[in-house]
Amino acid sequence: MSENEFLAVVNAGAGSARANAVEAVVGELGRAGDVELRRTRGTDDLRDALLGADGRRLVLLGGDGSLHAALQVLWDAGRTWDVGPLGIVPLGTGNDLARSLRLPLDPVAAARVVTTGRPRGLELLVDSHGRITVNTVHAGIGASATAKAQRLKKGLGAGAYPVGAVWAGISAGRGFALRVEVDGQVVNPGDRPVLLVGIGIGGTIGGGAPLVPGADPHDGVADVVVSTSTGPLARLGFAAGLRRGVHVERQDVTTATGKVVEVHAEQGTFRLNSDGEVTGPQTSERFEMHPDVWQALCP
Repeated sequence: MSENEFLAVVNAGAGSARANAVEAVVGELGRAGDVELRRTRGTDDLRDALLGADGRRLVLLGGDGSLHAALQVLWDAGRTWDVGPLGIVPLGTGNDLARSLRLPLDPVAAARVVTTGRPRGLELLVDSHGRITVNTVHAGIGASATAKAQRLKKGLGAGAYPVGAVWAGISAGRGFALRVEVDGQVVNPGDRPVLLVGIGIGGTIGGGAPLVPGADPHDGVADVVVSTSTGPLARLGFAAGLRRGVHVERQDVTTATGKVVEVHAEQGTFRLNSDGEVTGPQTSERFEMHPDVWQALCP
């Protein structure tokens, strides 16, 4: 692999607001070598770019969703490791995995890490459908709120998210009847309603909210948080604690770590939010940790 030839990949739909940042990143990479910028449109275009790097250093410009899409393409192709260490330049809204990797959030500073950083092996969480998670996946009220917001977004714009959260809070009623097992051990038996189940590689969601405090994307295990904070006051307390990362100290929150996590609906269905992508309703899911299956350039 050539360390002074770069293929920088960015979503063409990222918008003009990021144009100056992209230009600055390409300029910074150009100080170290030759750079080609590829603006991709859709999965097929992304696949062609990632699998056609021809030995050049791949640099991904975007947020958690863009990184998720790229790693899903590489996982499906069996190429997550042999494409070499990926450069990551955070251009999203939350950039939560970049935060866990201690990458600079300034695009130009992140581009310098691409040229000076060291490779680190990273893990992926893979579900029974072959869908990957690079940062966090969660079930319960958060996923339901996001799903509703996405349906409302066309009409309400940014206002869709608070409306979706209110709708999810009402429709969730007393919570979700979810049985949760980690490495075969029961964490929640399903007879206690669940507000949220979070499974983390990285620790934060939504631009820094520490859903899974202490999660380490290099340690080879998934960190699990299960909240049964379903009453009105308990939900408020959980939300307040989440903002400071102290929600895991609550008596109605359980934590665990392991390599295999299973979630089963004892009643009804649930959705999953994986790196911001929301699934349709389902009744069960199994997640398996795959350590050291891709690499990123880190400080």
